Amino acid sequence: MKTEVSEMEERKGKGKIMCGTLDLSAHPLDCITLIISFTSPRDACRLSLVSTAFNSATESDAVWESFLPSQYQALIPSSLSFSSKKQLYLSLCENPLLIEAGRNSFWLERGSGKKCYMLSPRDLTIIWSVDTPWYWRWVSIPEARFLFVSYRTRDCRSRSRPHYLSPFGTLLVKR
Repeated sequence: MKTEVSEMEERKGKGKIMCGTLDLSAHPLDCITLIISFTSPRDACRLSLVSTAFNSATESDAVWESFLPSQYQALIPSSLSFSSKKQLYLSLCENPLLIEAGRNSFWLERGSGKKCYMLSPRDLTIIWSVDTPWYWRWVSIPEARFLFVSYRTRDCRSRSRPHYLSPFGTLLVKR
């Protein structure tokens, strides 16, 4: 695949201005793979549409391993197996992992590969949760991400109905 070079280059010492073409398929696949590994997952997917050479490079495990966190092998349970690093990356984006004995959740942001963590309610400091159990209780909800969620039995400042920290770890606010 040939692409017009958009910038004019000046040859050293001769003062000539050249405009030419660049043959992308002339570069070795390993070189293209290395270059793509320095981009983002979103850019790699976009680059896969440029040519068959770029598509082959973006399917490489070397590219997708560069988007995984450095400690990813310690995070993945031995019971899970993946056919490629791309499949592992997409799984970490779509299926958060429980880490630290189920007290926190970890996943990757799909487009950028940024690491995301969610703290369980047990790792939060909830005022009046220990000394005054009549305000908070820890309950187990089957559809919750974490083993326990906080259940507020009453509001110490106003007369409101009780509510949960959501099963996904965020506080449900009553308006």
